[in-house]
Amino acid sequence: MSKGLLAGKKILVTGVLTDASIAFHIARLAQEEGAEVILSSYGRVLSLTTRIAGRLPKPAPVIELDVTNESDLAALPDRVKAHVPHLDGVVHSIGFAPESALGGNFLNTEWNDVATALHISAYSLKSLTMAARPLFTSSGASIVGLDFDATVAWPKYDWMGVAKAALESTARYLARDLGKENVRVNLVAAGPIRTMAAKSIPGFSDFESVWNERAPLHWDVTDPVPAAQASVALLSDWFPKTTAEIIHVDGGLHGMGA
Repeated sequence: MSKGLLAGKKILVTGVLTDASIAFHIARLAQEEGAEVILSSYGRVLSLTTRIAGRLPKPAPVIELDVTNESDLAALPDRVKAHVPHLDGVVHSIGFAPESALGGNFLNTEWNDVATALHISAYSLKSLTMAARPLFTSSGASIVGLDFDATVAWPKYDWMGVAKAALESTARYLARDLGKENVRVNLVAAGPIRTMAAKSIPGFSDFESVWNERAPLHWDVTDPVPAAQASVALLSDWFPKTTAEIIHVDGGLHGMGA
């Protein structure tokens, strides 16, 4: 019998694109803590996820899932059941905003681009959770989403910041409505990490300089492990009565004033 914080648990992890991503390290740590991990990917990046999965400690199947595709969402239970009988946890590591929605273009972004950012980055938390819901047991499940603090306006983050605010609110409402099924919904708000997603944000270096100057604890933009550790803890049974929460793993910057 496996041992560890997640011994025997079945976890679906989305958003593994590179081995520098927080999602990759969640998958890695989850396996090391005894979980069976399934990865999801879609379209052109499916082969990339499959290749990166080979770097995990143990083999992990990769299933196809585009969270904006209703057919994929409907097929999720059967695709998961081809590998495990149920799910104990789901990791939402999904976010995207068109180029026009970032980089200081806030006042000129068209609704279609805003809608894309909101759909993929926020509404997908609800879509993914509801698609996975038939796989949860009477013991419940833990949903963990990756966030970036949305309580303030950040330089050039623009409509992605709005989408993250929507993600935070979506998590609270999901926690409200699924609590009676013992489903916990929490977010981990990480500081800036040099991931593939971060590199696509214009002015990402501005975030780095802010953290270097103001975070009480030293912040390393190349180290995704602390955020992954918090996520794995939330997936475990060690937070049985924690839901609708945002755990900040940002060196403490969120609590600092000017």
